[in-house]
Amino acid sequence: MAARVVYTDIQAILDETDLTESQIAPYIVSANIMVNNVLGTGTTDILKEIERWLTAHMIVITRERQAIKEGAEGANIEYTGKFGDALNSTSYGQMVLQLDSTGAMAALGKKDISIYAITSFE
Repeated sequence: MAARVVYTDIQAILDETDLTESQIAPYIVSANIMVNNVLGTGTTDILKEIERWLTAHMIVITRERQAIKEGAEGANIEYTGKFGDALNSTSYGQMVLQLDSTGAMAALGKKDISIYAITSFE
């Protein structure tokens, strides 16, 4: 299925990016595939929004990290999130979680567990 979003959709929400259309295109493709696999291939407006915010999230966790603290002395930068936080690691990913009313995006990577009670040791 063709991507629901285009370069200008991403530019509209991604803060001050210098990435070109050809640099953003692979992220759009990846987000489209992920949304289709997790949420289906419907054509609703919400899927487009999820795809848009997921694209921005993917860019920010790889190429354009979000700084939460910058210092002039020593030129240090502290970035948002940490690896392993998944969609919670960026404000864009958090928006994906808010938009996805099914909870399917939040459940990605989580494993089901089972607990069994032993009724007797005999």
